[in-house]
Amino acid sequence: MITINIIGSGNVAQHLISVFQQTENIMLQQVFSRKRESINHLISDDKIVTHYSDLKTADITIISVTDDAIAEVSNQLPFENQLVVHTSGSVGLEAINAKNRKGVFYPLQTFSKSKAIDFKAVPICLETENESDYAVLESVAKTISDKVFKISSNQRQSLHVAAVFSCNFVNHLYHLGKEICDENNVPFEILMPLIQETADKIKTLSPLEAQTGPAKRNDQKTIEKHMSFLDDEHKKTIYRLLTQSIQKYNG
Repeated sequence: MITINIIGSGNVAQHLISVFQQTENIMLQQVFSRKRESINHLISDDKIVTHYSDLKTADITIISVTDDAIAEVSNQLPFENQLVVHTSGSVGLEAINAKNRKGVFYPLQTFSKSKAIDFKAVPICLETENESDYAVLESVAKTISDKVFKISSNQRQSLHVAAVFSCNFVNHLYHLGKEICDENNVPFEILMPLIQETADKIKTLSPLEAQTGPAKRNDQKTIEKHMSFLDDEHKKTIYRLLTQSIQKYNG
């Protein structure tokens, strides 16, 4: 039985709390949160601690807080020479205080508290300072996911940047698309099959091969019509920039 502590109560922390409580051979020992009410719907009250001094040692302590808070939290831990990992995609091992052994347990997925996640399909990227700690971390990761990868800090940084382009930026474009639909009394749901097909297509084609649209075709007449239609300068700038980028990669 591997014991785990989780520090944090945000999106990632709450999903980890849920999945570890449903996993055999894992004992979720304690969860630290400044506000009990933020997680007491997920875990029994006797396992919630609100003071760092009440934390017990565990096989793995997972810090799942904002990137800027990782170093401060690791400094507050009341034990030494324990395996302490964080869940950030953009923060290196060095953020964890050297009094403990360091690692990373990064689930590469977009998390929202209100939407359930199938962890078996979530890639988990791991890094540790030594092989024995990696073996422990890997065994835990494999109990909840079928996709476990050994990824260095530099590789994880590149993955995080790529994820921002592939997820956060794309989602923002959905928002802009919805705004255009709303402003013209068109249901955004009409675009759902198109969005789904675009996502499905890159499972078998490279994104470059899957690219379609007026920019790919260099259809200047349609591009100019779209630019004339848009009266928001911000959207015009984004449309122009993305059109130029698509044309750059498609000759």
